[in-house]
Amino acid sequence: MNDVTDLEHNPLEGRADRISSAFAAERADPRPVYAASQLPIAYEYLTDEWLTDALCRDVPGARVIAHELGPVDNGSSNRRKIRVDYNVKGQEAGLPKRLFGKAGHDLANRMLLGLAGAAEYETAFFRHIRPYLDIEAPHAVFSEYDPASFNMLTLLVDLTDDVLEFCDYGTVIDRSRAESAVLLLARFHATGYANAQMRTKFGHFMSWPDYFARQLPWGIQQGSEAGFQDAEAVIPPRLFARAGEIWPATQQSVAQHRAMPSTFTHGDPHLKNWYVTAHGEMGLGDWQCGNIAHHSRDLAYAISTLLETEHRRAWERDLIALYNDELIRLGGPRETFDTLFLAYRRQMMTALTWWTITLHPTGDLPDMQPRDITLNLVSRIAHAIDDLDVLDAFDES
Repeated sequence: MNDVTDLEHNPLEGRADRISSAFAAERADPRPVYAASQLPIAYEYLTDEWLTDALCRDVPGARVIAHELGPVDNGSSNRRKIRVDYNVKGQEAGLPKRLFGKAGHDLANRMLLGLAGAAEYETAFFRHIRPYLDIEAPHAVFSEYDPASFNMLTLLVDLTDDVLEFCDYGTVIDRSRAESAVLLLARFHATGYANAQMRTKFGHFMSWPDYFARQLPWGIQQGSEAGFQDAEAVIPPRLFARAGEIWPATQQSVAQHRAMPSTFTHGDPHLKNWYVTAHGEMGLGDWQCGNIAHHSRDLAYAISTLLETEHRRAWERDLIALYNDELIRLGGPRETFDTLFLAYRRQMMTALTWWTITLHPTGDLPDMQPRDITLNLVSRIAHAIDDLDVLDAFDES
């Protein structure tokens, strides 16, 4: 598993060549895998022996006797469902029978996950952070990343039967769901502040300012500025008229993290990364952007994308107060509401950046979301920035 020091000595331009070379070498000699120390180059190369090594090592005598792959489902990662059959020992131990795999098998996926660092970060989350968190989030039974080839594979316990709805921009987040979401954020943020053992694992992740700087070679500034212009129809006119102030304010919002307390943050808690359990609780998935930051960024990003504008306006202060009370109760920083609210306002800026660049990706970035979804979330964030006078918040103390 790479750490931050290694990542910082692998610039993006060198990584692309390394990924292409490793991918070509693998394809020249494809073969099944039989030990969990080897990563398959496609799901079809998984064997019962490999699955036994990966899934049964803590249950003496247990082994996988058959498995079946579900349909191909490719997006930012190569996804497949896997049904696993065990012998009697494995069945008696209650080993998971249905898995959901996320991999970096195809070259395009490996480029995206490898260059952005998502492969390292999600693997690091499941290996080093997830065991400490008492929250509704996926559990991994296997998660590995190969820093030589940039291949990765994470096997999650399939949540299908336990999930009522995987959220999209049409999902209605009512008051109860909104409260559930901010309480989840407070619990894992507080754990990062209060749990000394978990904090020793933070070296596997970048600080938010360093993480943001690493994205700049992708053309984040140029793409987000173009996306802002492209989204004029959904941006409040008062805010659109101040377009020239957006990027400087974004830079200020990032820089402020160097002087604030920090914890482990999700990094990308927009609406589509949440799900609703059968019991009505909110759960949070897709942990590929984890970084070390002040908790206000996750809070601002989540509230501004989860809620329709009228609901955010009505519930915003109550939700922030609920979050802050829970954060303090569980060992987080004892910030006043006003202190947190000011930080919350300022941290809206990079939530906007993440979605204006999605609307107008630059050269090497793929189209990551449909245009209607992207415009919907840009609109929500932009209205929050306008409502809260965020561009003027950097002059406040």
